[in-house]
Amino acid sequence: MNDFDSLSDEIESLVTEWEIILSSLPQQAVSQRRNSQNRTIKQIIGHIIDSASNNTHRIVHLQYQSSPLIFPNYATFGNNDIWIAIQDYQNEDWNIIIQLWKYSLLHISHVIKNIQTKKLSNEWICGPGEKVTLESMIFDFPRHLKLHLSEISELIKEN
Repeated sequence: MNDFDSLSDEIESLVTEWEIILSSLPQQAVSQRRNSQNRTIKQIIGHIIDSASNNTHRIVHLQYQSSPLIFPNYATFGNNDIWIAIQDYQNEDWNIIIQLWKYSLLHISHVIKNIQTKKLSNEWICGPGEKVTLESMIFDFPRHLKLHLSEISELIKEN
């Protein structure tokens, strides 16, 4: 097993654990409780979906395009909140959001398992004067996922 297999296994394990938790949450909890960024649980899950989708595209592009890759960063300047609003995760059916979240994460897990290791040093220009390697991006994804799951965990604990 390589490092990428273990990362994929970690993502898949989180999906298995959290799908049960998310499916059991009452509508009030997912729609009304807000984190420090003023996001509901529905919106946090929507952000994770967007992150998985955007990272999947970056991972694919970084394996066949010239490095450093010029590809939009959807999160720059708070645009990730615009993505959340335009897609209106707040008013989407919770069960659909959960399934989209689940399958987005399972797909990125699959993509990570199939990385061309000779491309790991390819870079993406993630901001003005900032670059990140494909390898760094892949290793950071589970950390980012767990960060947002911990935010949800805190919101679940609220009374």
